[in-house]
Amino acid sequence: MNNTKKISGSEAVVKCLIAEGIEIIYGYPGGAIMPVYDELYKYEDQIHHVLTRHEQGATHSAQGFARISGKVGVAIATSGPGATNLVTGLADAQIDSTPMVCITGQVSSNLLGSDAFQETDIVGISTPVTKWNHQVTKASDIPKVLAKAFYIAKSGRPGPVLIDITKDAQFELLDFNYKKVTGIRSYKPIPKLDTTSLDLAADLINKSIKPMIVWGQGVILAEAENEFKKFVEKTGIPAAWTIMGVSAIPTSHPLNVGMVGMHGNYAPNMLTNECDLLIAIGMRFDDRVTGNLDKYAKQAKIIHFEIDPAEIDKNVKVDVSVLGDAKESLSKILPLLKTRTHNSWLVKFKELYDIEYDSVIKDDLFPTKDGLTMGEVLKEINTYTKGNAAIVSDVGQHQMIACRYANFNKSRSNITSGGLGTMGFALPAAIGAKMACPEREVVAVIGDGGFQMTIQELGTIFQSKVPVKIVVLNNSFLGMVRQWQQLFFEKRYASTEMVNPDFTAIAKGYYIKSKKVSKREELSSAVEEMINSKDSFFLEVVVEKEANVFPMIQSGASVSEIRLK
Repeated sequence: MNNTKKISGSEAVVKCLIAEGIEIIYGYPGGAIMPVYDELYKYEDQIHHVLTRHEQGATHSAQGFARISGKVGVAIATSGPGATNLVTGLADAQIDSTPMVCITGQVSSNLLGSDAFQETDIVGISTPVTKWNHQVTKASDIPKVLAKAFYIAKSGRPGPVLIDITKDAQFELLDFNYKKVTGIRSYKPIPKLDTTSLDLAADLINKSIKPMIVWGQGVILAEAENEFKKFVEKTGIPAAWTIMGVSAIPTSHPLNVGMVGMHGNYAPNMLTNECDLLIAIGMRFDDRVTGNLDKYAKQAKIIHFEIDPAEIDKNVKVDVSVLGDAKESLSKILPLLKTRTHNSWLVKFKELYDIEYDSVIKDDLFPTKDGLTMGEVLKEINTYTKGNAAIVSDVGQHQMIACRYANFNKSRSNITSGGLGTMGFALPAAIGAKMACPEREVVAVIGDGGFQMTIQELGTIFQSKVPVKIVVLNNSFLGMVRQWQQLFFEKRYASTEMVNPDFTAIAKGYYIKSKKVSKREELSSAVEEMINSKDSFFLEVVVEKEANVFPMIQSGASVSEIRLK
């Protein structure tokens, strides 16, 4: 795109976004970013700006947009508090490898360092939680810096980028010429694949007797779902997922053996310490997955397929590392692999699943006591969405239940705050997800605590007419913290009981259809009404106050010390 007519820096920002194919952005105006907003007003037929109710909501909406679509999400804010309000979303996107570009206004360059009104060093503040950041003080730098920002955000292991633009740079004129970045010297986002590592990995896989796969979001980010499915089916290896990786292959796939980690399934956690080969694909051996590292898979050879060299041997020492893009690595190793089955090994997974079903799952999904369980709510959602919805969750008990019991037929369907564990993530993220894929059903499953952290984004839903479905599982507690207090702090429920408002009245105040359910016989019809609604819908479900999520690996314990009760 070439155009040498002189334009302002603020208009250049908008033209850069258009050149990158950005059609929706999320933000909140203010003094230092006002010139850019003035230009957005002129280009509203090409870029739709969504006014969120808080800048944190803008970042989470941009994350939801990116996670479901695979495209770069964009958030915009003013200087000072506007910029600092982006930090939680940036940190969340950084640890969950979400491509996002945040643009902030800044005081004029002659005022930098003077403690001017709404000045803050957002570049310094955001450095630890961004993949790259940069401050622009000259209009002529805007096109090349933004082109670089979008390339860095999306390439290799994705992540958030922040660009801070001084107000004088927004007013200054420049000769506009935009050229997309396709490479940066010294930045190699995808390591060159070493065929020797493929040979070594294939040899271990072909000789293994009790192999096990643990896959993460890297499979989804590499758009390697088809290659991964072929890999699993050709090798016949049972495959377990991290919460960020779920949905890469359908929940119902016969070799999908469930979730690993603190509240994961019994079989894959227990058998991590019995397998002879552990194949990690696009995951980072997070502490919630591994438990006590001194007791993690010590009997197994370990292969790690990974795009980021910094993750190799960071937490777990591996025998073979396959550095590269997962799509390329998996497609190139496939011809080296034997077609196999592991029936006797799979029987062990089934036996342990049956134990978990009798001890935990049956009571979660088919309870006999009076109080509603979170699990049966997810079961009803599955019934009416048939596993085709995107489920967006916060962090806590409801998140673990949603990940455990939601059915997924399609990739990019589990949108949650994984590494950072951000309460307040789900409601704005659901807005972004629905706007990115309006044809998909998007259901936000939220706890009563996290919901109140970004409850104001109901205003965004109302103003922007976003037909998201919201389910608040209300147990009148900060449930996950309360569970730990019950199990490890002798039931001293310090500051975890919630005295909640009338959630349905608040939803009605935003002109959103709402319903409250507290009895089992009301649940199915309420979920059906919600899913069938063409508009946004708020459903509050009163669930058991002191129910716990099991299985559970206690902090500091081994994965094979998982508790069923």
